[in-house]
Amino acid sequence: MSERLQRPQPVESTMTDLSPALTALLAEQGVDATRAHRVLATLAGGGWFTPSELVRATTVAHRVTAAVLTALEGELDDDGHRIRLREPGRYAAFAARPGLADPVGHLLAPHREALARLERLVAQAPTARADLDHVAATAHTALRRAVFLATRFDLQGARLLCVGDHDLTSLALALVHPGVEAVVVDIDERMLRYIDTEATELGLNVRCYFADLRLGLPASLRSTADLVFTDPPYTPEGVELFVRRGLEGLARPKTARVLMAYGASETTPALVAKTQERLTRLNLATEALWPDFNRYLGAEAIGAASDLYVLRPTARTPTNPREPEGDARIYSQGANARESATAMDAEAATRVWADLAPDLYVGRWPRAALPEGARRAGLTAWFTAPVRARTAVLDLTGGHEALAERVILASGADVLRVVLAADAPQVRDAAGLNRLRAIVGGHHVLEVERGVPDERRALLTVRSADADRPVVGTPVETLLGEYLRRRAHGSIAAVLREGLTRLSADLGTPVNKKQARTLVARALPWLAGHTLLDLPLHRFPALDEAVAHLAGHVAAE
Repeated sequence: MSERLQRPQPVESTMTDLSPALTALLAEQGVDATRAHRVLATLAGGGWFTPSELVRATTVAHRVTAAVLTALEGELDDDGHRIRLREPGRYAAFAARPGLADPVGHLLAPHREALARLERLVAQAPTARADLDHVAATAHTALRRAVFLATRFDLQGARLLCVGDHDLTSLALALVHPGVEAVVVDIDERMLRYIDTEATELGLNVRCYFADLRLGLPASLRSTADLVFTDPPYTPEGVELFVRRGLEGLARPKTARVLMAYGASETTPALVAKTQERLTRLNLATEALWPDFNRYLGAEAIGAASDLYVLRPTARTPTNPREPEGDARIYSQGANARESATAMDAEAATRVWADLAPDLYVGRWPRAALPEGARRAGLTAWFTAPVRARTAVLDLTGGHEALAERVILASGADVLRVVLAADAPQVRDAAGLNRLRAIVGGHHVLEVERGVPDERRALLTVRSADADRPVVGTPVETLLGEYLRRRAHGSIAAVLREGLTRLSADLGTPVNKKQARTLVARALPWLAGHTLLDLPLHRFPALDEAVAHLAGHVAAE
């Protein structure tokens, strides 16, 4: 055979003294043995590693890494916490094996200052929430995402929608490319506060919106984005939901892209296939896929890494919102997971409204408990437009407690009874109740009854106050604040303009529409597009201060 046609010898064939266990493991893995090679190459450097550190250094799933360590039994030193090879030089051939080129590594050098800022931002960010499947990406990953976006796409004047942003991709991109606008939508109030605060201090063009993505994207964000980035929960249902919300936000799907981080262990290809099937159902073309592009401070089960997908919509890709089907398992653990849902049985549900005789049932009430012909509404409908009712009962158990303030603000009922977990932050102590009252405003009276129907749940009864309070003797800012909170579905800016013109007319100091528009824009320059239902909770004190300022202007005329 000519030299030109000779096949190169695999690395392991150059070593005749591998242990039988390691030889068998590499043979079993076949062409995918390169993952085990990475573990051996890293150990060949002679350093000490905990198993988790070794996973993060190699991006090889914990199960495969553990199998390599088992095959190396007798060749490792162990100090009780870490391991290392006794003779690392024996495995130098694995370290010499070349790897694939990094698609953005050669572009990172000019961004050292951005990386330093991101390292601080990641280190000081709120801790991960297991119930939201959070695992923090490294600062280096946030920078690599930003550099990839800024290099692959023309971002001048563009808008990036981050569907969830525990990894701070929005801040990273704004640091790398100041000409872009980043919009974050998330259910985690801590992250919204953190991103908002840091963006303001750094002078970055990043805006934050609250949303439970199971119920839809905020109306003002639909059809507005040029690109989408998401690192969703890694369940098939979670991936589909977050990608759907991203598609819902695209202004021009024909020219847009959805970038997604997604990872799974190499030992579970069936799970990857199920997830990719969801993407195929959405008629998305996978334009590119970079393995192990994203690195994490955890998630060793999947190698502490995930792949980067670049997804391109086609003419058949849907852009309309859709609720998850039934009890879809969006998250893998915690109160939001399907197997942890705390739906009430018929008997417990009936006790919730025994003394109320509601004429509207909102949420996932058991059908067996509902009276014949009962009027029902879903949470999505509740947040879409005011739903009038004399009395309504609403179930927030099973992972929806983050909506407590907003279901009250959205209420069109004279009496609303909300059921939520007794340990929900809004009702578990006086401080939580005081914060809740501050958000929903003085036009509601809150009554909490614990232990009904059982010790895990609390009933929160909200009664609307008199809608026709007299103007005389009432502080103007209170009137304006109540006017706003009664119209939570509307644009805050539009509601305040209308309130100013009406209130000023009642007081005999009329403000016309043009004047009202100018006053609101000056008082709340960050407000455009928000409703009370998507405004992050940390913004409410500033909103109330601005309302007081506007009311003072009217009163002083």
